[in-house]
Amino acid sequence: MKALTDLLPGSTPQTQVAMCDEHGEYESRHVFGRVWTKCPVCEANDKEERRREEEARDRAKRVMAWQNKIGGAGIPERFLDRRLGTFIAKNDDQRRALAFAQDYADTFDEVLASGRCALFIGRPGTGKTHLAVGVGMQIMESGYTALFQTVMRAIRRVKDTWRRDSTESETAAIAALVFPDLLILDEVGVQFASDAERLILFDILNERYEKRKPTLFLSNLTTDEVKSCLGERVFDRLREDGGEFVAFGWESHRGKEVV
Repeated sequence: MKALTDLLPGSTPQTQVAMCDEHGEYESRHVFGRVWTKCPVCEANDKEERRREEEARDRAKRVMAWQNKIGGAGIPERFLDRRLGTFIAKNDDQRRALAFAQDYADTFDEVLASGRCALFIGRPGTGKTHLAVGVGMQIMESGYTALFQTVMRAIRRVKDTWRRDSTESETAAIAALVFPDLLILDEVGVQFASDAERLILFDILNERYEKRKPTLFLSNLTTDEVKSCLGERVFDRLREDGGEFVAFGWESHRGKEVV
């Protein structure tokens, strides 16, 4: 807002030295009457804070709409109590896997900025799901969104839109899988009965790739088998931006203790 004196021909803007308790002296301009401009640093900080609060409100609305649409994070009930802090690492390989998952969650703002993906590979019962859910839980506590899906369930959701009585379009089904900040895809390799299913998965992952949305893949297969299932294009994109493969090479803990 311009001071009244600024609008009058030949007038000189009135200024005075004012003191901010936090930022010290600053030049204050007369607006009108007894109104003078406040500390410019404080005003800039207040503006930035209002912008952040507005973004947080908008994000909360989008998250709520997403959760209502897909029914939450999709984490299986058996794994709802899994956290990174409850993973028991007894050897160096397990400690490396835990350290990777912890760093991935702790620096998720950087992961999201780059779209960095990861692949957890190993035999069943080695803790892949535990660590993946632990990552998802931690980032959701920080305000991000995560969705846990098996590959077959994700594909089935899209294929269900092809029914005549479907109330959801294929575009909307794919969008629901692209929206979350982190998509955790379990059982990679237990799919692809047809080329159509491979194409569906490519469409989902390609949109996430273009939007720099990271995906965490879990598989009981070898790296080469995963590459064969996902296809060359998807596999190469998984490795971009520092994408890593984490091997869970130890024996299964199922029937022994929960990991």
